[in-house]
Amino acid sequence: MHTNNLSRKPWTGRQALILMALCLSIGIGGGWLIRSVQKTTPVDAAKSASPSPAAAPAAPAAPATSPADLKSMADSQAAPLLQQLKSDPANSEILTGIGNLYYDAQQYSTAVDFYNRALKSKPSDAAVRTDMATAYWYLGNTDSAIAEFNKALTYAPNSPNTLFNLGLVKWQGKHDSAGAIADWKKLLAANPNYESKDKVIKMLDEVEKQASSAK
Repeated sequence: MHTNNLSRKPWTGRQALILMALCLSIGIGGGWLIRSVQKTTPVDAAKSASPSPAAAPAAPAAPATSPADLKSMADSQAAPLLQQLKSDPANSEILTGIGNLYYDAQQYSTAVDFYNRALKSKPSDAAVRTDMATAYWYLGNTDSAIAEFNKALTYAPNSPNTLFNLGLVKWQGKHDSAGAIADWKKLLAANPNYESKDKVIKMLDEVEKQASSAK
């Protein structure tokens, strides 16, 4: 939520959903933002699979990857896609794939640029617009994040990830508890089997308690 105010995950394999897990009890600098599901792109073939926590053996913590190293990896992986783009500059899937690489590398300004180009070719792609909004949030641009989340909802009114992230940004970026509660209640009503339902319920409870104590 996009964000995305939060620290982004280190470079890993492509994941459909990415939760930014920060403890609610100490305050969420940016919240738990969920990455929207993207269509399969050439990027997926270039990335190695990330093992699930259950399957991976315990290992010593690795040193944090520097922003320069992350950018270098993104540049390297984006190179073949950029080459493809020369012959098909308006290809929304290639543009999105490049945006995803830079998003995962925490190069949010570059990700936004490529997402914007992808959306010029396919403005109705709510998933891409949601990820772009989340990138804006990571850049500290709350107003642009909210505007893009709202625009995504004009194409996919009940998109659970968009509503999830929008609520977080309203709560954390605008201190709009009522707006966050409304978005999350809409999410649950429209998506009763949402896989992150427990997280939504937990956040609703937290925000409603805060709103009640503030009265």
